[in-house]
Amino acid sequence: MTNDIEVKELEQVVVRFSGDSGDGMQLAGNIFSTVSATVGNGISTFPDFPADIRAPQGSLTGVSGFQVHIGAGKVYTPGDKCDVLVAMNAAALKTQYKYAKSTACIIIDTDAFQKADLQKAQFVTDDPIEEMGIKQDVIAAPITTIVKEALKDTGMDNKSALKCRNMFALGLVCWLFNRDLNLVENFLREKFAKKPEIAEANVKVVRAGYDYGANTHSSVDHTYRIESKSKEPGRYMDITGNKATAYGFIAAAEKAGKRLFLGSYPITPATDVLHELAKHKSLGVITVQCEDEISGAASAVGAAFAGALAVTSTSGPGVCLKSEAMNLAVTTELPVVILDVQRGGPSTGLPTKSEQTDLLQALFGRNGESPMPVIAATSPTNCFDAAYQASKMALEHMTPVILLTDGFIANGSSAWKLPNLADYPAINPPYVTEDMKDNYTPYKRNDEDVRYWAIPGQEGYTHILGGLEKDGNTGAISTDPENHDKMVRLRASKVAKIPVPDVEVEGCKEDADLLIVGFGSTYGHLHSAMDELIKEGKKVALAQFSYINPLPKNTSEVLKRYKKVVVAEQNLGQFAAYLRMKVDNFVPYQYNEVKGQPFVIAELVEAFKDILNK
Repeated sequence: MTNDIEVKELEQVVVRFSGDSGDGMQLAGNIFSTVSATVGNGISTFPDFPADIRAPQGSLTGVSGFQVHIGAGKVYTPGDKCDVLVAMNAAALKTQYKYAKSTACIIIDTDAFQKADLQKAQFVTDDPIEEMGIKQDVIAAPITTIVKEALKDTGMDNKSALKCRNMFALGLVCWLFNRDLNLVENFLREKFAKKPEIAEANVKVVRAGYDYGANTHSSVDHTYRIESKSKEPGRYMDITGNKATAYGFIAAAEKAGKRLFLGSYPITPATDVLHELAKHKSLGVITVQCEDEISGAASAVGAAFAGALAVTSTSGPGVCLKSEAMNLAVTTELPVVILDVQRGGPSTGLPTKSEQTDLLQALFGRNGESPMPVIAATSPTNCFDAAYQASKMALEHMTPVILLTDGFIANGSSAWKLPNLADYPAINPPYVTEDMKDNYTPYKRNDEDVRYWAIPGQEGYTHILGGLEKDGNTGAISTDPENHDKMVRLRASKVAKIPVPDVEVEGCKEDADLLIVGFGSTYGHLHSAMDELIKEGKKVALAQFSYINPLPKNTSEVLKRYKKVVVAEQNLGQFAAYLRMKVDNFVPYQYNEVKGQPFVIAELVEAFKDILNK
């Protein structure tokens, strides 16, 4: 049916699904992004949902959104504003319209724009389109009515039928972008394999949405196609940062020949890591949902002592509670990975929103001199590599390691090429050697100041670890001032000696007038801002840090190479302050936001232009 209208080829498009928290916008967005990744498109997603378990239906505070950016080539961010906005009710239109481009196509369910709906959304007239001054194309479809009609012979009750409305919107969007519905149907049948009647109902509604667009052409005179242009051959999947993190831990344990242990207490937005790892008992993964954050961290310390790759996962508030057990891992020098999926703070703060405000807590938020390596993941797919490297660092250097992700990349997703584990570096813990038998003390060290690891139960390697300071030679409790000074310096030296890759400079690296500096999850937005500025003829470069402690050896040289440097971060200047501490006479410009939302590329571009013009 689409042969009657023009098909335009696009390089990229941004779609935003929005509706009540119970409208299934996350699922609809996930399916659309998965289908797009399957055909080879680059994708980047951003789930944006409220912290309420279930806000009142139709309320402004209860709107849930899911934005996906699809490209013919690589895409770095979910996009600033959308080309297509799906608004399943009046409140969604009211709150999400600000994310739509002036040229956007807007899809609404007219059945959810009745008088009561408009009142809940605080409209004052009966015509929300006119009231909001919307000039874009609007596909106004009676979605609820059509869904009920499509499912009237299935025996589903009214409440269950209404849960399928999201699939109608998905089908309509699939028509708009010429997506193969067979891929959608396969996804639904796999997802609801244990409830085939639910799967078939959703398939029927997806088809109804697709056919509605094809048969009516709605209010548009063309559809779109986004052809894949730059994918490497291989198997791809749409993966969230949390799932990639879980897989990275599994891969590291496999490579090291270790059991993986996770001691965790549920907390948004880190809980999905616990959920995912709990599915993989067949791979030797042990998960324990503990009674609180403290026991989650303490159990991980115990598992590390017993010889496992030990992980504890949390968000910022949980790191506060875990700090004592983390310090125990520092002084006992045990390999524990602490995953901090950052969210808005302080305190309970913004549980479902994203910030980079835990950096200084990760670096210094413990008593005493307690250095820990800190790694920050840069994207949903990079979470796999970051988790692997954090595990390798912990196991090979006998130290707790903090891995920073955040709500943006943890819940967001990208197209991920399944890796070959054989391509990843070996993980070689510093185990005790045979010649140490019957002569082993727990703080005997190698040339890198790393203590040797004896697994409890090994005959001839009996030892005791604990929180009190120990004599570096005998392992006995010691309050000797010279010994304490020595041990503090050894623990710091061990971390400082850990080799990390140089920070890479992208863009106009030879002659940039401005170097943009960031860390972790802002990579995509900062890279996109750099690309925009270069297109405009500006000489700009980017240095994105993944390794925070220790910093790469070329950090000082890179930061002092350029005329102007701006450090951009989603906090009030924590990374900039840390760099000033570590690099002599370094005084950068700063760009800081603490909004709980990703950077807006257009705003970054304007801010960086202002700095260039100074």
